Amino acid sequence: MQAERTTLDAAQPPVAIALPQGCTNFKLRQLMRRVAHHYDAEMAKCGLKTTQYSLLSHVLTLGPIRPGDLAVAMKMDASTLTRNLRPLVDAGWVTLEAGADARSRLAHITDTGRDKRAEAKRHWKAAQLALNETLGLERVMALHALVDDSLDLLAALPAQEAGHDE
Repeated sequence: MQAERTTLDAAQPPVAIALPQGCTNFKLRQLMRRVAHHYDAEMAKCGLKTTQYSLLSHVLTLGPIRPGDLAVAMKMDASTLTRNLRPLVDAGWVTLEAGADARSRLAHITDTGRDKRAEAKRHWKAAQLALNETLGLERVMALHALVDDSLDLLAALPAQEAGHDE
């Protein structure tokens, strides 16, 4: 009896395994462009880009901080950070002051930077609430969990494979 079952099971056609269709990188970039456009449109109302808001928020929370440490905290290339920090310094929202020695510098948020960040936070919150409304809270929470889990798994890749540019 047991042998009959094995023979019958072996006669069944193999079950098709579903595989992802298309390029994961392309799909993620499409999603990122849509989400970034959504946030950028709202942030433009206060004259900031989302990257600038993020930088102001990190300097506020972590500062005074060395630019290199800020780049590490934001998982960003040091050169990318320098390029993105420049407009904030030029606007007077962040200062780069002397650090512990002559070669080091520290990023500080200014009072006008705090005000700009508070204004921008209201716009960021409006963008987030609108996205939650459009996608639904369950989907947004699932997306966050999936992204966090994926980042953890990808963290094991060597730096040149994982990339660190933002």
